[in-house]
Amino acid sequence: MIKKIAVLGAGTMGHGIAEAFAMYGYDVNLYDTDENKLKDAKKEIEEELKLLALENFFEPQSVGLTLERITLFTDLKQTVKDCDYVIEAVPEILELKQKLFKQLDEYCPSHTIFASNTSSLSLSSMMELISDKRKEQMIVNHWYNPAHLMPLVELSYFGNMPEHLFREIEHLYQSIKKQTVKVLKDIPGLIANRIQQGIAREVFSLIEMGVATPDDIDKALKFGPAFRYATTGQLEIADLGGLDIWCTVGDNLLKVMDHSQHANEMLRQKVAAGKLGIKSGEGFYDYKKDEIASIRKRFAENLIHQLKASQYYIDRSSTKNHT
Repeated sequence: MIKKIAVLGAGTMGHGIAEAFAMYGYDVNLYDTDENKLKDAKKEIEEELKLLALENFFEPQSVGLTLERITLFTDLKQTVKDCDYVIEAVPEILELKQKLFKQLDEYCPSHTIFASNTSSLSLSSMMELISDKRKEQMIVNHWYNPAHLMPLVELSYFGNMPEHLFREIEHLYQSIKKQTVKVLKDIPGLIANRIQQGIAREVFSLIEMGVATPDDIDKALKFGPAFRYATTGQLEIADLGGLDIWCTVGDNLLKVMDHSQHANEMLRQKVAAGKLGIKSGEGFYDYKKDEIASIRKRFAENLIHQLKASQYYIDRSSTKNHT
């Protein structure tokens, strides 16, 4: 049974993953080679928990208890020596991950399960240097950012892991109210990122063609397709609308849509010009330095409201399915 968890890497994803488990009562060891980064991560977790409490999603008295469940480490061996489940959230460099998993194979108890928060590197490549036995205990678990708010976790089921162990991991994520997706093939991007890139490709193309302003294109997405996507999947939407209609519209539109197989050139030009979005003050929109914190806070608040609504929807659907 999975009780104690280690998260390796205290960056954007790592701190959120640690936070998500700690919120639901799990003891978590959070590791990073940079002690200052660990301290910053703990402060960020505290601020995020306080916002959840302010939005009545989390009990105010639980903020301190959650923080106490997260222990900081700069020594890898000490971090993982008694853990049941270890998640790495280090940079997407294959050699780095291979070396890390080899170390973990030596440092961890024999029952410890390894997980990688990646959507771009193959599982078979990452576990190349570990023992055959441990390969049966390794999985991709791809979280969405911000990890403590986004319900989705994609889990690999590529044939290396026995079903009973996979079910134990599924149960772990269900215990922290995550929605898991079983991915059956080891393909780049897994599922959600491939869908997202398909949408992004057309959105960037529409901007490039001058079809509408960034604000109107985002509005069309938010109050059109994305409005339905919050509660209804694409395949459900197609069935509801009629597959004959979707087939006809597809024949008419797909041949004139963007078929590029690389990043949009306009996007590349913005990157070259240092226009990286909110972190540089300009992207498709302009951001005043003194407003960035409030913009990030509003983004988190919107996700919290959506999380409340989605949990109500999930609970209602579950009730219907059992009646």
